[in-house]
Amino acid sequence: MSDAIRPLRWWHIDELLPIEADLFGVEKWTAGMFWNELANGHYYVVSLDGDGRVDGYAGLAMQEPDAWVQNIAVRRDRQRHGVGRALLETLLAEADRRGAERVLLEVAVDNVPAQRLYGTYGFEGIGIRRGYYQPSNTDALIMERER
Repeated sequence: MSDAIRPLRWWHIDELLPIEADLFGVEKWTAGMFWNELANGHYYVVSLDGDGRVDGYAGLAMQEPDAWVQNIAVRRDRQRHGVGRALLETLLAEADRRGAERVLLEVAVDNVPAQRLYGTYGFEGIGIRRGYYQPSNTDALIMERER
């Protein structure tokens, strides 16, 4: 059975927190941060595997006239199975639906696989945010995709 993309609901948050912790360690988002994203009306989706378990999630925030990808995360055992691609395509479709002139995101400078994925969708690096990710002090590459 293939994955299904659905709106993120409050009951998904507890299930995505272990994914967040595994992938991002001390820089992980908290439950409160996800609750805040939902409360502020940002667009969030989950990918559910064939057993109905969360295997990925992603979020988009509008800052007229732009859209910002807040996060994309895929459970390690489901990486390289098209989940991240499906989540990104869902976010891009929503940004188009909302009339975003461009979509922006930040990605760790050492996350080359993610940068390659974004590049296949027309994203290009436009700048660096020094020490963006804390507490690791890792730089972020700002990437942009114009409409």
